[in-house]
Amino acid sequence: MIAVLDVDGTLADTNYQHALAWFNAFRRFDITVPIWRLHRAIGMGGDQLVTTILGEEGEDRLGEDLRSAWSEESEPLLKGAQLLPGAVELVAELGRRGNRVVLASSGEAEMTKHWLGLLGGEDVVDAWTSSADVEETKPAPDLVTVAVDKVGGGKAVMIGDSVWDIEAAGKVDTPTLAVRTGGFGREELTAAGAALVVDSLAELMHALDDTPLSGR
Repeated sequence: MIAVLDVDGTLADTNYQHALAWFNAFRRFDITVPIWRLHRAIGMGGDQLVTTILGEEGEDRLGEDLRSAWSEESEPLLKGAQLLPGAVELVAELGRRGNRVVLASSGEAEMTKHWLGLLGGEDVVDAWTSSADVEETKPAPDLVTVAVDKVGGGKAVMIGDSVWDIEAAGKVDTPTLAVRTGGFGREELTAAGAALVVDSLAELMHALDDTPLSGR
């Protein structure tokens, strides 16, 4: 089985830093977006988020500039971010059970390698993705498809924290095990189609025996 792991909000405690970085990026253009609205869009890539917040006209007019500003704003905020409790243990346990483990990130390659270092090095996973690998980010399914293809294809399970993870995975018939670590509620994750919703990575690890990632 292939375990496709979202990074931001799932393994790394970064959703609120991303929301604040987007808030600051919009403010550079005298646009004030309530942070709660930005948080609801975290889990999408920047190509999707700007359109969601400003519409197609706003994307056409400011999309590239806003993403550039977000990149500058997010760098200092993410430097102090940490992995969520249980991230290292979960990744190791998934591999120990014989799963092929892929980090599915739409962030920049440099940031993905940073998280890989904190997880224990590049050899703790079988593959990883970055923004360079996809044309469209979540909720488009490209990231899930690329992640699966990187390890030769096969049946997969997504592990994510947002409704956008679930929507993207669902478009390619991949079930999602959802953790609430990104700030999304149990009811909305369930309504989006999550096969399982847990509060933490530790709880997820203890529940693996009852999932397709059990290794049986």
